[in-house]
Amino acid sequence: MTEAQKSLKRTLIGKVVSDKRQKTVTVLVERRVKHELYGKIIARSSKYHAHDEKGEYKLGDMIEITESRPLSKTKNWVASRLVQKAGLL
Repeated sequence: MTEAQKSLKRTLIGKVVSDKRQKTVTVLVERRVKHELYGKIIARSSKYHAHDEKGEYKLGDMIEITESRPLSKTKNWVASRLVQKAGLL
């Protein structure tokens, strides 16, 4: 696989809000958008279930997740790297 093909997958950065399941973390991704009519900046958030094979990411960690093939009914993302540890926020 070439570098161009790897970059086609979406990546998001978010905070781990749950690590209770085996090999799965729940990641909260926040983004800021401008309201179409009023122009106010609004915070929008989405939760994604990401695959964590080794169970290395803990509650509060900032991680990067990468889009992948469907791994289960709700899991379409893979935790790719640690951005910031929980205690350092």
